[in-house]
Amino acid sequence: MIKALIGKKMGMTQLFDKEGMIVPVTIIKAGPCTVVTKKNKQTDGYNAVQLGFEEVKSYRVKKPILGKFTKNNITPLKVLREFRDSEVDALKIGDTINVSIFNEARSVSISGITKGKGYQGVVKRWGFAGGKDTHGSMFHRAPGSIGQSSFPSKVFKGLKMPGHMGSDKCTVLNLKVIKIDVDENLLYVKGPVPGSNNGILYIYAADESGRKLNK
Repeated sequence: MIKALIGKKMGMTQLFDKEGMIVPVTIIKAGPCTVVTKKNKQTDGYNAVQLGFEEVKSYRVKKPILGKFTKNNITPLKVLREFRDSEVDALKIGDTINVSIFNEARSVSISGITKGKGYQGVVKRWGFAGGKDTHGSMFHRAPGSIGQSSFPSKVFKGLKMPGHMGSDKCTVLNLKVIKIDVDENLLYVKGPVPGSNNGILYIYAADESGRKLNK
């Protein structure tokens, strides 16, 4: 059975453990997801299933993709994601997968898109200390020297400079599962996850080392 789901970040709160200690948690609406497409090694070269998440009006879906839903008698879904799995034969197109697949998982790995920060300078983007705040120093939040003189007379690639910050794919490994609410399809994990509220997340069951069980 596949051990991955598509979800949505709902926000953060705190819970109390058995010892009365506060545990910061992120609430994720994990599923339910529908199996939209199956791939196997004989025809496609690898085994995978495509899951869909969050129902959407048919006029908001492009016609080629809408035809896939119509052919399989599936309600149009907003988010599609393919997960590789070796046990695709156990699933059928149209099957629904919910958060209960993580009942036995101690930890999960979660991928998402980080919050976009726009164009930022080196102090915010890279944590540069900057110069003195006193009057007359003329050097406060600038990057400083970026190159050499006569040799090698160039700026090396990868130098930390001002630029676009955020909106990058980020995966957090080995997040501890605190609570699972099967009735509401809610997953509570310890600590923060990438992205803002209502952002789409991809959740994978992880082993003890934090390695994702599905790709």
